[in-house]
Amino acid sequence: MNNIPEFNLPNNNYTDSIAQQSYYINKISQRLTIKLSRDELVQQVTTSLMSSLNVDRVVLYYFYSQWKGQVTFECLSNIKYTILGSTGADQCFTDEYAKMYLEGRFKVIDDIELEPISECHREFLSSIMVRANLVVPVLTKDNRLWGLLVAHSCKAVKHWTDKDVELMQKGSKILADSPSIN
Repeated sequence: MNNIPEFNLPNNNYTDSIAQQSYYINKISQRLTIKLSRDELVQQVTTSLMSSLNVDRVVLYYFYSQWKGQVTFECLSNIKYTILGSTGADQCFTDEYAKMYLEGRFKVIDDIELEPISECHREFLSSIMVRANLVVPVLTKDNRLWGLLVAHSCKAVKHWTDKDVELMQKGSKILADSPSIN
């Protein structure tokens, strides 16, 4: 006898049980496929942006609740720049920033030392080795702020061009239009 517990469904009818098990297995399979598709898409977008923008780090910051989130994906020029899992400085992410991103606007900082930002924001960016950053929102079709796509220059200041902003916005749109995100 083995001590492994059986997977029992509420119905004792054998054919119904097989049908239900098949249904649940299909649902799990679909969810895994969607998640893998989303993960592959995000990885492709972040990798492409890092290369095109010639930056040290591109991350996806995903909101799991009202203005609370974490870095769920990153593409790095060097492992020392990893911030995967970072929840950010929630106290610095104010309603003002949320409103700006919900309106589809972006934030460009060429040099965190010269930019007129809150000290909280500056200290946070410095703590994760950011010298310059570019942030664009990922807005779903129903205008929900799903996340932020963020490019970081960690080694030096960077003058972000209109083309840089456009590339990030295109990357954001690719993510936002994906059925696996909506």
